[in-house]
Amino acid sequence: MTDSQTLFAEYARSGSESAFRELVTRYVGLVYSTALRLVDGDTHLAEDVAQTVFVDLARKARSLSSGVMLGGWLHQRTFNVAAPMMRAARRRQSREREAVQMNATQDQSAADFEQLAPILDEALTKLGKDDRTAIILRFFESRDFRSIGTALGSNEDAARMRVTRALDKLHVLLKHRGVSLSAAALGGALATEAAAAAPAGLAASVAGAALASSAASGGITAGLLKIGIMTKLKAGIIGAVVISGIATLVVQQQARARLREQSESLQQQSDQLAQLAADNDRLSNLVAQANGSKDQWAELLKLRAEAESLGKQTNDLATLREENHQLQQRSEAKRKTPLQINEEKMVKIDTGKNWLMALKMYANEHQDQFPTNFEQAAPLMRPESKGPSNQFEIVYQGSSVLTNASEVVVLKEKDPWQDSDGKWFKIYDMADGSVQTVSMPLRWNAGGREISYDSFEAYEKDHVNAPPGQ
Repeated sequence: MTDSQTLFAEYARSGSESAFRELVTRYVGLVYSTALRLVDGDTHLAEDVAQTVFVDLARKARSLSSGVMLGGWLHQRTFNVAAPMMRAARRRQSREREAVQMNATQDQSAADFEQLAPILDEALTKLGKDDRTAIILRFFESRDFRSIGTALGSNEDAARMRVTRALDKLHVLLKHRGVSLSAAALGGALATEAAAAAPAGLAASVAGAALASSAASGGITAGLLKIGIMTKLKAGIIGAVVISGIATLVVQQQARARLREQSESLQQQSDQLAQLAADNDRLSNLVAQANGSKDQWAELLKLRAEAESLGKQTNDLATLREENHQLQQRSEAKRKTPLQINEEKMVKIDTGKNWLMALKMYANEHQDQFPTNFEQAAPLMRPESKGPSNQFEIVYQGSSVLTNASEVVVLKEKDPWQDSDGKWFKIYDMADGSVQTVSMPLRWNAGGREISYDSFEAYEKDHVNAPPGQ
């Protein structure tokens, strides 16, 4: 993590005011200069925008990822806050006037940047996430290429190439808006004029206002404030969600009661096993000291009979533990809403699709042969779509040229997962690029306790081991 990310993580975790004030000091120039451009040089309005942006950062800190690139997030947030303040007609007139002036003076950095200012930040928001981050780190935060490479998870040369490509893309976007500035002149203007110094004392006042606002809100987020202006339809939807949540809590309480009963039963079994172990130790000592006494042999036979009886009881211990595990999983599933479960399902499906695409790209480059492991295909994954591979396993490694590609599973999910209705699911990615989601119902015993889900073996026998038609 970078130093700024470490400070942000400390504030999100403990609410450290000193960490937040240091972040404001580091980034207030970036936010203020961006706002100043967007509001046509109105310094008072730019200060108001900067204060609003850092108030939002203080409130949203706990919901943001600890690895967030603060420069990119703050720039995007500044644009979102400042842009609505300007009238559309005024922006169009300003862009036309600035474009005409820019065509007349191309190679003067200060003049060029003054003409770029009204449309620069909007163009930046049109770039991809990594390209925008590279531009902001280089020209707005004045980072060298080595630190940019570290922040982006690459090396110095890769960072230099990323900045160059991002600058070219920004040049194209600006050109489409009537700016005929060269890429070299654009880089020079950004290097000298992108980050303006904030007024003295602005960092302290902004940090104080943001921290005070965050404390006064008591954790109330902007999303909760919007409830006050919801329509009756939205209020009805929220009511339905609340009712659904209450029903879910009732089911969870019942599941927890059953889990407690199972745990108590398991504890009793464990206590009996511990007692049996102690008796066996005592028996061993008696045997070692035995003198042939009939009383000792009678006790030995008695203890052996007890050991056999408890041994039979332990056969049920594994079943009880499995039932306990299944009840815990079902309880976890019931704590999630159907929307959350569906979102997790879509993430797993997208992850499998992205890996399958990488495997097929690898086969195209290696005589139509699928790879034998994920590491071979990992370089072909796009960074923004790369997901964890440990959820899946490669089950087909032969030729990618198949006549029955829709019947052959290339990737399958390792472990099944459960929805709120109790069904178990597994995801399979086929050789033709399609995705199949297979569900299995639960089986219950006579006492109403959950045992297990039906096996996926039948499906996998027909598809995972399907003979490849080539």
